[in-house]
Amino acid sequence: MNADQILAEIREANLSYLMLAQSLIRADREQALYRLGISEETATLLNTLSPAQIMKMAAGNTLLCRFRMDDDLVWGLLTNSSAKAAANDAVSRLHASILMAGRHQEAA
Repeated sequence: MNADQILAEIREANLSYLMLAQSLIRADREQALYRLGISEETATLLNTLSPAQIMKMAAGNTLLCRFRMDDDLVWGLLTNSSAKAAANDAVSRLHASILMAGRHQEAA
């Protein structure tokens, strides 16, 4: 993949993310805050963006979304693929969700 292709992929990801974020915020604000890991202020800003503003923001060369899981424990819970972990997959995902929800509350 060359640099132009990477930039095009970033722009497409940005546009998809902004459109999804706006849709989630308008459908269920509280759930959107949790699922997107954003603050009330950010949600308000995203909700008020016009289509032209979204296109302008998406056209940048910096990815607007990021991985929220910057913790080895959460990554381990979500990616552990051993036989024992497969049996406890639902519990591991629940534990990871609880950890991420706690971090969302800390950030807010």
